Amino acid sequence: MILTYCCPSCEARSRFNLIEQIATPVKIDNQTGQMNVLERLEPYHLPYNGPKTKVQCANCGLIEDEIRFKKMAEKMS
Repeated sequence: MILTYCCPSCEARSRFNLIEQIATPVKIDNQTGQMNVLERLEPYHLPYNGPKTKVQCANCGLIEDEIRFKKMAEKMS
């Protein structure tokens, strides 16, 4: 199957940037503002469960979840 995208905003079909999202859990000290990277999640710290990949249209700059670009391509074909 051929991977196709179509921008939901400008309907471009050929130029896109793939953005890989890597979540880093941090805890910020309210007194000092120091940011500490957590090796293990603490209680009440939910893990990131968003999309692994986002897509940016290189024509108009729209950034959305990859599924929106795929669904728009299906709709336009």
